[in-house]
Amino acid sequence: MPGDGVAIRQKVAAIKQKGEDRLRRLARFVRRPRASIAIAILGFIVLAAVTAGWLAPHDPMKANLSLRLEGPSRDYPFGTDWIGRCLLSRVIHGIRLTLIVGLGTVALGGGVGVGLGLLAGFYGRTLEMIIMRMTDLLLAFPYFLLTIVFVAVLGPSLVNAVIAISFWTMPHYIRLARAAVLSVKAREFVEAAKALGRPDFRILIHHVFPNSLTPLIVQSSIFCAQNMLMAASLSFLGLGAQPPSPELGAMLGTGRTYLRAAPQVVAVPAVGIFLGVLGFNFLGDALRDFLDPRLRS
Repeated sequence: MPGDGVAIRQKVAAIKQKGEDRLRRLARFVRRPRASIAIAILGFIVLAAVTAGWLAPHDPMKANLSLRLEGPSRDYPFGTDWIGRCLLSRVIHGIRLTLIVGLGTVALGGGVGVGLGLLAGFYGRTLEMIIMRMTDLLLAFPYFLLTIVFVAVLGPSLVNAVIAISFWTMPHYIRLARAAVLSVKAREFVEAAKALGRPDFRILIHHVFPNSLTPLIVQSSIFCAQNMLMAASLSFLGLGAQPPSPELGAMLGTGRTYLRAAPQVVAVPAVGIFLGVLGFNFLGDALRDFLDPRLRS
């Protein structure tokens, strides 16, 4: 039928227009200074993390005591550490660990926290009271002290540090998701979906959750930076990654003894942590400015 052909062409044109609009929005986002810096830093970090096995010039675990605390050279661009291991290789592998911790803790803590926050905000009443009182109880403790206690109980290791940091991240996501749901569920399209008789769970998943994502996306980027710093702090104190793991915080903790003799053993992993935190913070700021209509120029 001719009418069917026209409808198909119109649908194809609408899909093409939507794709072009998304590309234009992405181009506008990338042109922002903070977004450009964040993409450059995080692109470099992700590339280094993915290709660590090929990019690292030496085995990060291989020690050579005859080369201990050597300065930068052709074979060892960043020098060596206190037992002669290549600092560049260890930092490249350490960046991969730090990135996995940052993304893993946000995925674990955020997944559970967002789910509980959605349920609390949408259904309310007794369920909301129980979830929010538990959240308030967790937030009443100093976050770093709470994380240290959890790691001390579970035992010092990187896996336990990830669990502890995820547990600290969860209540923040609960409060944020609940606030976003309370704002969205009072809007007209949600009321219209209820009037059409759609099930509550379908409304929550297909209408409320997608329209609550903006603050969650921005906060996830900020939490990646905070959690990377938290994991490095725990490893620095000996409660996270354990030697000889090439984790940046652990490298800082052990390398501080040799700060005067070989400053590179502290400076190189510190720069790695700084770049990761800076990249995610800039990304969070750029996403906030881009996604919040009140801040758009």
